[in-house]
Amino acid sequence: MKDMGMDAYRFSISWTRILPDGTLRGGVNREGVEYYNNLINELLSRGVQPFVTLFHWDSPQALEDKYGGFLNPNIINDYKDYAEVCFREFGDRVKHWITFNEPWAVSVAGYAMGVLAPGRCSPWEMGKCSAGDSASEPYTVSHHQLLAHAAAVKLYRKKYKVVQKGKIGITLVSAWFVPFSHSDSDSDAAKRAIDFMFGCAGLWTP
Repeated sequence: MKDMGMDAYRFSISWTRILPDGTLRGGVNREGVEYYNNLINELLSRGVQPFVTLFHWDSPQALEDKYGGFLNPNIINDYKDYAEVCFREFGDRVKHWITFNEPWAVSVAGYAMGVLAPGRCSPWEMGKCSAGDSASEPYTVSHHQLLAHAAAVKLYRKKYKVVQKGKIGITLVSAWFVPFSHSDSDSDAAKRAIDFMFGCAGLWTP
């Protein structure tokens, strides 16, 4: 990267490499922390700034087994605890944090289509999943991801930002929809598609 003139590198941290069972109660894996410390230090030594993603579609299996992962609100605090370990261990050098990579993809592909982990969907979906509800679970998961994002952001801004002087945000993915024709029905269909794409992340009371 240095030879190519690159000055930034985005990578994700594996939740279970830091917290093997997904929670603080299971203890922090110091070897995992050391792995990322070595990576971050090597990047900085070569003039490359680390851009760190905390969650890129790899929910801890222990939490999936224990309470259903992002289908359960308990994951919000467990995610916040995991994020805090990362802020505390790496935040003196990491100045760019991303809470979630493309949460929409996890919600839809993981819980409506069944093509990403944990592979849940309704029987009428092409994914041929063993369990799931494509009509409700994607929205439950989206809700909990947004609350987990908010919890981590609030924690960082309140406890770490002033000292560490970093930034924190989220990586989003989206599609846009246009009417097939000028007919009212096609126009309404495009509006509905946009609502389903963006509406779940709109203004609502937690």
